[in-house]
Amino acid sequence: MNFHIITIFPEMFGSYLNESILGRAQKEDKIKVNIYNLRDYADQKDKRRTVDDTPYGGGPGMVMMVEPIFECVEEVKSKVKSQKSKVKSRLLILLTSAKGDLYNQRKAEKIKNDYTDVIIICGRYEGVDERAAEFIADEEVSIGEYILTGGELPAMIIVDSVARLIDGVLGNKESLESESHNTEKNKCISSDGKKYDYPVYTKPADFKNWQVPEVLLSGNHQEIEKWRKIN
Repeated sequence: MNFHIITIFPEMFGSYLNESILGRAQKEDKIKVNIYNLRDYADQKDKRRTVDDTPYGGGPGMVMMVEPIFECVEEVKSKVKSQKSKVKSRLLILLTSAKGDLYNQRKAEKIKNDYTDVIIICGRYEGVDERAAEFIADEEVSIGEYILTGGELPAMIIVDSVARLIDGVLGNKESLESESHNTEKNKCISSDGKKYDYPVYTKPADFKNWQVPEVLLSGNHQEIEKWRKIN
């Protein structure tokens, strides 16, 4: 799985994506994350490498321009096509947006199963020229009903949530079996009908008189399994 992130703040990604599980996944070639600085695709005659401008019709803030986004996406698409000469590429282009479809576990699973490459365009400022959503991106996605200063955090969340589903990324494959929101294998269903992981405990069994449930200490795996299904 290859992720291609388009941003005006490329330095934001290293500290998160290069550590822990994601860092190891990249070193082991389970995933590849490519970061593209959008300013590199601005008008070359513009010394400031401008990627935003005032909105037509007036209004507050600045709007990200469609042209550099187009140029960058076209270059990425060309690279993907050339690198996948022996294997047909399946490319998805996402635009992070407050008005996009809500991102969830089902979407992460679909991306993992259906695509080899994902381009993520990180929105910023007052928004992105609507033509990027209409003519460049396949989908607009939002990670929640709130406003962020930019799409970099959503991009990292998408990479994280998809990467951990890929074989070999997690050290223990069983970690995926019962975790929260696993739409295929999680058997723990809460009163609201959603699927969550069961509660977990570790040593000590008694801390400040806060007790670990006795059934988990019993060694009776059938009873433990029953408890986990209802909690």
